[in-house]
Amino acid sequence: MSVDQMLAHLTVPYDMTLTEKYPKPNFISRFFIKLFAKKVVTTDMPYPKNGQTAPQFIINDKRDFEKEKAILIENINKVLNMGAEAFDGKESHSFGPLSTSEWNILFSKHLDHHLKQFGV
Repeated sequence: MSVDQMLAHLTVPYDMTLTEKYPKPNFISRFFIKLFAKKVVTTDMPYPKNGQTAPQFIINDKRDFEKEKAILIENINKVLNMGAEAFDGKESHSFGPLSTSEWNILFSKHLDHHLKQFGV
């Protein structure tokens, strides 16, 4: 993954949360995602080494670094401006309703994980 692709990848959870760009997984997929991934994504449990990622998160094409950076910053600011109360009990595509703390961990942990990979 290149830096521009990583920035696009980091935008996916925001798109899933703030837009209708991605369809929700079907019931069976959602059940298994919730069963196997929710604890890793929404708690302080570390991501496993070489863990699988959902197909929606895979970015294979070349992206414009500055554009992807601007989109990510805009999404972070949207979430910040919405405030914690907007996320308390808000439903996730894959995990169902999440607490404010779970949303915070989901967003920040993913950002931290990939920014550290690239030495940022």
